Amino acid sequence: MSPPSVTPTGELVAVTRAALVAWLGRDDLDVQQIGGGASNLTFAVRTGREELVLRRPPAFVTPTSNDMRREWTVLRALARTDVPVPRVVRTCEDPAVLGVPFYLMERLDGIVFRSAQDVGHLDVRESRECTEELIRVLAALHALDPATVGLEDFGRPEGFLARQVRRWTKQWERTAFAEVPEIDEVSRRLAAAVPPSGPPAIVHGDYSFNNTMFHREPPTRMLGVLDWELSTIGDPMTDVGMLALYWGDIGASIWTGQQAHRANPGFGTSAAMLERYAAVSGRDLGGIDFHLALATFKMAVIVAGARARTVGVDPDRTRTLEDKTRMLASVALEATDDFAGAW
Repeated sequence: MSPPSVTPTGELVAVTRAALVAWLGRDDLDVQQIGGGASNLTFAVRTGREELVLRRPPAFVTPTSNDMRREWTVLRALARTDVPVPRVVRTCEDPAVLGVPFYLMERLDGIVFRSAQDVGHLDVRESRECTEELIRVLAALHALDPATVGLEDFGRPEGFLARQVRRWTKQWERTAFAEVPEIDEVSRRLAAAVPPSGPPAIVHGDYSFNNTMFHREPPTRMLGVLDWELSTIGDPMTDVGMLALYWGDIGASIWTGQQAHRANPGFGTSAAMLERYAAVSGRDLGGIDFHLALATFKMAVIVAGARARTVGVDPDRTRTLEDKTRMLASVALEATDDFAGAW
């Protein structure tokens, strides 16, 4: 596979600003890229009247990922619900503007709990309430009837888990950088052990503190759920499995620095978090071992995809992401030992 082309940040900002000036018909725009662009690219766009956020795919994408239409569709649908999301301002599918679909949404003024530093203002009681809020919103999302918000055709719940295994296996085949036998074996075991699904729901796909924003005041209330590129209709336990992955020791090994929910004991353990979800949602978590293994498998493939975007640009990061991919593959394989062939 050839390395992806990468545009320097300064040039990308300049191109984006020029395109927006022409598209919006106004010149009072300040554009700044937010974050490093490991997945979708995000820009802060300031006009004379408001602050917006632009979301677009990166230069290098894999099929079924980085879908802007999916993001803005679900955001507009959820705007009428109790699940907090930013307001979509304008969308664009014309390739003549930026070369890719993109959209503008309101810029929320809150705090994303990415690290221990981000939750330094919370005491133990407030930390517990933030975890409860994280679970409350996820359960509220899973309780929605997709048809009532116009998302009845947003996904295909029948056979969802089997397709998830196939999808992420194919994604690995597109971004594989070497032979990693553990990934192949995990894929085989997951495909052979797909459990029955419960009632389908709207699935976020990557739900965690990293992809939610909380109010500055009150600090325990969620302001918005972000980054919906993997959303669909399917088995809600896939969200729970991914959240459990982030909450556990493996999640701590993926990111550098101390995770927000490890800053103080108020955030609770992974087991307590899962118990809270079961109590609030009323859903059966009997198959959580499968979903945790699936989440770890998916994360290995996601990290491999991120690695593909660093080739030829950042050799040190490329090697780090290769090591993390192998580590996650090994952990996913070990996680399948308890249930392989159980269903």
